[in-house]
Amino acid sequence: MENSGSVKKRIHLLDEIRGLAVFCMVIYHAFFILGELFEVEIANRLFDFFVPVEPFFACLFIGVCGLSCSLSRSNLKRGIKIAAAAAAFTLVTVFILPAFGVTGLEIYFGILHFLGFCVILYSLTSKKVNRINPYVGILACAVLYPFFSGIEQGVLSYGSLFVLKLPQVLYTVNWFVPLGIYSPSFASADYFPIFPDIFVFFAGVFIGRLLSEKGFPEYSYKQRIKFFGFLGRKAFIIYIIHMPLIAGIAYVISAVINSIISR
Repeated sequence: MENSGSVKKRIHLLDEIRGLAVFCMVIYHAFFILGELFEVEIANRLFDFFVPVEPFFACLFIGVCGLSCSLSRSNLKRGIKIAAAAAAFTLVTVFILPAFGVTGLEIYFGILHFLGFCVILYSLTSKKVNRINPYVGILACAVLYPFFSGIEQGVLSYGSLFVLKLPQVLYTVNWFVPLGIYSPSFASADYFPIFPDIFVFFAGVFIGRLLSEKGFPEYSYKQRIKFFGFLGRKAFIIYIIHMPLIAGIAYVISAVINSIISR
C-alpha cells in the first residue's frame, strides 16, 4: 500500500474509471439525441436497450466525483464552476434552443446541477463530515440510499418492511424538483435529483477518506487504458461540449443526406 504521506502521484485508476463512465454517458446521450431530434429508429432502440444500465455508470461517475473531492482542497471553486456550467445548460436548453424550434432537450436539474450542489455542499460541510468515521459514513450511505430510492414514486421505504408515504400534494407542483419530487407535467432531458444519489456521492467521499488514511493500492497509480484516462482527466470539458457537438455533427450529416436525396 502507498503511504499517504509520501510524494503525491496521480491516481490513474480514478481517471480511467471516470473516463469509462464519461464514455458510456456520451454514447448514451448520442443515442438519445439521434433518436429524439433526428428520429433515427435504431438510435431509439439502442437508447431503450441501455436505459437499464444507465444508473450503473451514472453512479460510478458520481461516486468517483465524491472520492476525488475527498482528495481535493479546492472543492468550493470546482463546485461553483460546475454549477455555473449547469446554469448555462438550463439557459440554453430551456430558453435559447426552443427559440430555434428545438424542443425536448430542456434540462432543469441534470447531472451537472446535481454534482455542483454536492461539491459545494461538501466544501461547506467538509470539516464536520470529515469527523465522521468513514466506516460509519459508508454504512449510513448504504442504509439511506435504498430508503430514499422511491422518493420519485412518493414513498420512502425498505421494501414492505417499512413504508412512509409522502403527502401527494407535494407531487402536484414542481417546486421540489431538485429533491426528486415533481408533478406529472415535469420533464427534463437529463435529470438527477439530490435523493437518493447524494448518498452515492458521500459514499465516495468516505471511501476516499478511508483510502487516504490507509494508502491507495500501488496498482491504482499505474496507467492501463490511456484513452479512458484522457477522458477522465478532461471529463468536465467533454461533458459540456459532447451534446452540442453530437447534435451539430448529426445535423450536418442529416443535411448532406437530405441534399443528396433531393437531387
